Amino acid sequence: IRNSECMSEHKLSSVAPLKQCNVEKKEVELILVKDQNGVQYTSTSIIPTPGLRAGLQGTAPEDDRETWGKKIDFLLSVIGFAVDLANVWRFPYLCYKNGGGAFLIPYTLFLVIAGMPLFYMELALGQYHREGAATVWKICPFFKGVGYAVIIIALYVGFYYNVIIAWSLYYLFSSMTSELPWLTCDNYWNSPNCTSHKSITDSVIGNGSSYAKYKFTSPAEFNERRVLHLHESGGIHDLGPPRWDLTLCLLAVVIILYFSLWKGVKSSGKVVYITATMPYIVLFVLLIRGATLKGSMKGITAYLSIDINKLKNLEVWTDAATQIFYSLGAGFGVLIAFSSYNKFNNNCYRDAILTSTVNCVTSFFSGFAIFSVLGYMAEKRGVDIKDVATDGPGLVFIIYPEAISTLPGSTFWAIVFFIMLVTLGLDSSMGGMEAVITGLSDDYKILKRNRKTFTFIIAFGTFFICLLCVTNGGMYVVTLLDKYAAGTAILFAVLIEAIGVAWFYGVDRFSEDIERMMGFKPGLYWRLCWKFVSPAFLLFVVIASTLTSSGLKYNDYVFPDWSNHLGWMVALSSMMFVPCYAIYKFLTVPGTLKEVRMKVLQNVEK
Repeated sequence: IRNSECMSEHKLSSVAPLKQCNVEKKEVELILVKDQNGVQYTSTSIIPTPGLRAGLQGTAPEDDRETWGKKIDFLLSVIGFAVDLANVWRFPYLCYKNGGGAFLIPYTLFLVIAGMPLFYMELALGQYHREGAATVWKICPFFKGVGYAVIIIALYVGFYYNVIIAWSLYYLFSSMTSELPWLTCDNYWNSPNCTSHKSITDSVIGNGSSYAKYKFTSPAEFNERRVLHLHESGGIHDLGPPRWDLTLCLLAVVIILYFSLWKGVKSSGKVVYITATMPYIVLFVLLIRGATLKGSMKGITAYLSIDINKLKNLEVWTDAATQIFYSLGAGFGVLIAFSSYNKFNNNCYRDAILTSTVNCVTSFFSGFAIFSVLGYMAEKRGVDIKDVATDGPGLVFIIYPEAISTLPGSTFWAIVFFIMLVTLGLDSSMGGMEAVITGLSDDYKILKRNRKTFTFIIAFGTFFICLLCVTNGGMYVVTLLDKYAAGTAILFAVLIEAIGVAWFYGVDRFSEDIERMMGFKPGLYWRLCWKFVSPAFLLFVVIASTLTSSGLKYNDYVFPDWSNHLGWMVALSSMMFVPCYAIYKFLTVPGTLKEVRMKVLQNVEK
């Protein structure tokens, strides 16, 4: 087999009765050997010479794995996952805060040297091996714990991400009235200190505070007292019971996710036609409306103003690095899961360039829709842009809804805006849940045979855990999970993933796999990025994230020390799979120390 020599029929009778020495049949023969003996061969073993490799380009392993109905299903699913709420509520503010147009310099640099290479690597890895995040590590069994780690992280993220979608759904239903409920202070949930946003002045806010952080406007009180009920909680130690209204919204989200995923990519690939395209339609409509408002150019100018001196600040580069990493979504197992359903000879190189570029352009484009409205709001309130500019939930659940409420036809604009938030969240949550389902069902075939039941268990199991996040103090749980579940843990997992692929499996072997799929090897640039630049980038982000990490805080509430310790336990619960599985593998694989090392560090596993 190693020398590509023809074998006589009687030598192959235990595997497959081959009559001729044919390259294509030899490929089938090796796959059958793998299935019968449990030995996993490299592409080099299967294709021993460059000539044979070229001859087999585009030949897929024969299996019964489903594929996307159409190429556009895959592209929309990847774009829908990557383009999420952070594109709207985080990037525009980071760009404004860190030098406007100057921020695009480090952002674009990190996209080209690290973001795209990692994105391309994961798409190619999943497509070639046609496996989920765990079983794809047959290439190097020692690192299989990384797969389990990212599956756990994706599950954790779903715990609080679905709750954010539930908040958006609640706002959507609340918007279906003739007068938006956050417009006035004469509602039963308002406090005596509530001040209508129409009468807010600098003297009311007080010195040292900004309009965006003022807690007693009618929109702020609607968010904290009507939706979250934070005023009824004393902190993370005092959660209270689940709120029935948010629980129903959460249940609706889970039901939508279940019926989107229960039939695999055949069903989810159709749902994204709505969830992935709707945000672009809404963003475009909001931009056109925002551009017609008085003061909009003031906001857009502030968004794009270039301050090169900001680039001297290390924090700007750290923000750019972390934003490009989290924005593209590498490391959550989603890209590997999605690409594993591609046809074997699909051009994933072109897909990686296209989808990662679309994601980043969307982030930039959304800034115009956001800051045109913030400029209008600053003009209407007679304050500077810096007083209304903010990020996170405060932007999309307080500031932007307030701005919308002052427009003619405010009900329509509110409904349109919250439909966008719901769809942005849904396809990202679908991606995370698919990563969990694919990753585990590929590892345990009984789960694959019972996909509908397994999907039901994952979806509704997530629902019951999410109930902690729809209590009176649920916002504190969301804050804790947001910081620790997918913070340092996901950075660590992707760093180990990049090292495993580039240094243990080998860039050369990985490049041969890509050549076999598409007929050409990745260029020197990509190989250098995979081996040196991407690991260095990830190491930089891990160190910067650790050094700049601080204790948990939500507005004026400082979390107790025990909650930070709990957060680190959540982070370690996923990270521990990496070393624990490696130790388990070393201890359980039979053979001498040298044989064990060869088996667990290379793709030979019994």
